[in-house]
Amino acid sequence: MAKADKITLETQDNYQKQTYRNRAYIAHSNGKLLLNIPIRHSKNIRHQKTKDVAPENNFSWLAEHWKSIQVAYRTSPYFEFYEDDLAPLFKEPVLKLQDFNIQTLNTIAELIGLETLITTSSVFQKNTQLQDMRHLANCKKEPSYNFDTYHQVFEGNHGHIENLSILDLLFNEGPNTLNYLQNQTLES
Repeated sequence: MAKADKITLETQDNYQKQTYRNRAYIAHSNGKLLLNIPIRHSKNIRHQKTKDVAPENNFSWLAEHWKSIQVAYRTSPYFEFYEDDLAPLFKEPVLKLQDFNIQTLNTIAELIGLETLITTSSVFQKNTQLQDMRHLANCKKEPSYNFDTYHQVFEGNHGHIENLSILDLLFNEGPNTLNYLQNQTLES
């Protein structure tokens, strides 16, 4: 995304379990910590569109996620710099998972200075002429991307932890986040 002029987010596909659509990992004092958004499943609908998926808000997952992020990154170099911009994401009830993901993406893009045009798909196309990166949402087999390392808060305890949420990069690299991303190579 950091190298693209425009990206189109897939919003018309069927929801798939075990993807990054409802989970992220952060570095925590005990190692890699999963932040998972619980999904409300409908027994009457076999295939649910991603755009229609709603979180299960009977759990206090928003407050738990924000508390985990605060505990994990309170001592990072840039947490306090971004805290007030990110906190509102965890205050309001989430009605649709996809809307929350797009709102979070837009907030992060603004914080790092990403000027890439972000649009959403209007129809599902199995094959596309665009560079197709939809496979990146799958987290069943986590590849090693061989990205450059950067300083992490718990690196002394656990070494460098790969494949974390962009929050880890943001809180540790701050204003250098976009530059870091632009200097990485992602094989499609």
